Amino acid sequence: MASRVIPVDPFDLIIFGGTGDLARRKIIPSLYRRYLAGQLPDEARIIGAARSDFDTAEYQDFTRKAVEDYVHEKMHDGDQIREFIKLFRYYKIDAIGHEGWEDLAKIMRKNMVQAFYFSVGPGLFGELAKRLHKYKIAGDDARIVVEKPFGHDLKTAKKLNKVLAEYFDESQIYRIDHYLGKETVQNLMAVRFANILFEPLWNAQYVDHIQITVAETVGVGGRGGYYDKSGAMRDMVQNHLMQLLCLIAMEPPAHFDPDAVRDEKLKVIRALNPVADKDIVRGQYRADGDEQSYVDDAEDPNSKTESFLAMKVQISNWRWNGTPFYLRTGKRLRARKSEIAVVFKDPPHSIFEPQDNRRCNELIIHLQPNEGMDLRVTIKEPGPGGMRLMDVPLDMSFAETLGEDADDIPDAYERLIMDVIRGNQTLFMRGDEVEAAWRWVDPIIEEWQGKGDVPKAYDAGSSGPEDALMLMHRAGRRWREIAE
Repeated sequence: MASRVIPVDPFDLIIFGGTGDLARRKIIPSLYRRYLAGQLPDEARIIGAARSDFDTAEYQDFTRKAVEDYVHEKMHDGDQIREFIKLFRYYKIDAIGHEGWEDLAKIMRKNMVQAFYFSVGPGLFGELAKRLHKYKIAGDDARIVVEKPFGHDLKTAKKLNKVLAEYFDESQIYRIDHYLGKETVQNLMAVRFANILFEPLWNAQYVDHIQITVAETVGVGGRGGYYDKSGAMRDMVQNHLMQLLCLIAMEPPAHFDPDAVRDEKLKVIRALNPVADKDIVRGQYRADGDEQSYVDDAEDPNSKTESFLAMKVQISNWRWNGTPFYLRTGKRLRARKSEIAVVFKDPPHSIFEPQDNRRCNELIIHLQPNEGMDLRVTIKEPGPGGMRLMDVPLDMSFAETLGEDADDIPDAYERLIMDVIRGNQTLFMRGDEVEAAWRWVDPIIEEWQGKGDVPKAYDAGSSGPEDALMLMHRAGRRWREIAE
């Protein structure tokens, strides 16, 4: 089932950090896939800007290699690639100096949609914003895209928001979180708000608890210096898991428009209770065979940074009071898996004999690696011999249900970049959202640091520390398996 393509207006997209890893792995491949879908107009221009000594021809070659390396080979079409790379130009830019800015200003088209992608470290966001203003490059309706991290804590997040606000209105700032561009995450809103089936049950009366898991098999090797200053709380919980929590827990917005959706997400963050120390488990992976330990990867034998985090979170509002949300994320775990599990309560009275193998109804939203949803329901086990019950999934895999290969499902960046061009901020974080998240996270981190908390060791390739299992077992619950 081919998706309906909505063309966008002609645009200029300038990628600062255009020779970097994010541009090579995500931005350029996503643009190529949109080009194949017929979504990029002929008048579009994509301009790489960085300090590398490229000219336009060399950058077009860089673009071609990015497509060949990171787009599935079945989409490799020599003629299409040659036409696609003609959209690209390159300008050598010094983000903290003056080189290249006047040249860039001369070629900008003020009557086109302008989008500036800050694919650089957050320390350069303010410098880029200032120069776009100084050299009169950005028009009144220009948009800027900024990648996480959005600050290191509340203080730095406020400072970053203030710097950007000196040159751009909040309506022009697109804080990108690629998790919100995933098809399944967007479908979560459709499942909740377009179906009468679930919304009446979406509350503390019927939901026992909710699990949000983002598990990775990779460690932090190669980026240990960055990660050791961040940890799982700053790297994953404050942004990715927080956004998933908001979409699961928010009230229905009055309209499906950017500020209405983000207003409801903000209410969820502000309703989060402080987390008790007993409801948090921090972990750090240790060596396993030839694999290095976290402290080896971080190159700090005394590191107390967590590579794993599990926590029980409560929301104080009428819908969710008393229903716990369990968040879990970690590196070097058994399998790569991201999912949301909504676990419903048992019926108030069962007419059947108790059976050990029966589980609660669950709605499982699979985010990766295989996007889709399944609803676990109880049926009678086929055959004679009495009323034996069994649980079965009502499965909806996107690839199977929509008649698409997994490689055909759009990457999150495809949707998000096109939303920037359209001027749709629904799936992007607002400044007050970011600050509210840090306001909740900061006291937790400060308490760890104040008491010198040491993460629990766990084996690489496991499900995390044993203490994380106890976090659930104390309440008679259990985590869903992290399995291949």
